[in-house]
Amino acid sequence: MRPLTDTLPKPLLHVKDKPLIVWHIEKLALAGFEEIIINIAHLGYKIPQALGDGSQWGVKLIYSDEQEEGALESAGGIIKALPLLGEESFLVVNGDIWSDYEFDSSFELGDDLAHLILVPNPEHNLKGDFALKEGRVLNEGEEKYTFSGIGCYNPTLFKDESYGRQTLAPLLRKAIVNNRISGALHVSEWYDIGTPQRLEELRSRFDD
Repeated sequence: MRPLTDTLPKPLLHVKDKPLIVWHIEKLALAGFEEIIINIAHLGYKIPQALGDGSQWGVKLIYSDEQEEGALESAGGIIKALPLLGEESFLVVNGDIWSDYEFDSSFELGDDLAHLILVPNPEHNLKGDFALKEGRVLNEGEEKYTFSGIGCYNPTLFKDESYGRQTLAPLLRKAIVNNRISGALHVSEWYDIGTPQRLEELRSRFDD
C-alpha cells in the first residue's frame, strides 16, 4: 500500500468520508457489540489518536499494542490479545477489508472452534483458500473460496500456542481436519484493500 501507508496505518485510509476502520466500528456498534479490541502495529499510535476511547460510537475501544515487536500477524495478534478477550467466543474482522456483511453479536459457535465467512474468489486469489460443504469448512473440495478476514473464534483454538509472530491458516487447517470449523458464503460486496488500486476500486463504488 505504499506510499499511502508511509504516513498512515492502513485502517485509517479513507473511503468516502471516513477511515476504513470506522466503517467496521459503526457496523459493530449497530449490531450490538459493546467492546472492540484493536491491534495496532505500523504507525499504530495514530489509531487511538484518531479514534479515542470509542465513546462517540457508543462502544469501548481497547488497544492491543504490537508496535514494539512489529505486527504479530493474524494468529499472533489474537494470541497477544487473549487476556483482553476473555473466555467467550469473539469476532475478528480484518482492518483492511470492506464488506456489507452484517455482523451478529448473538451468534453462537456451539462445539466448533471457529466460524469463517468465505467469499467468491477475487482476481488476486483465484485458487481460493477453503472449500465449503453443508456449512462445514474443508481444506480441499471441488470449489474453493477465499477467506474474507471475518471469523468467530473460540479462545480454545489458541490455548496451546506460544506468543510470537504466526499466521492463522495453519491453526484453522488443523481444526478443519478434526471437523471443528463451520462457515458460510457471503456473496455480496467484499473488498480486500491490499493495493492502492483496490482502494480506488472501493472508493469508486461511492462515486455519484
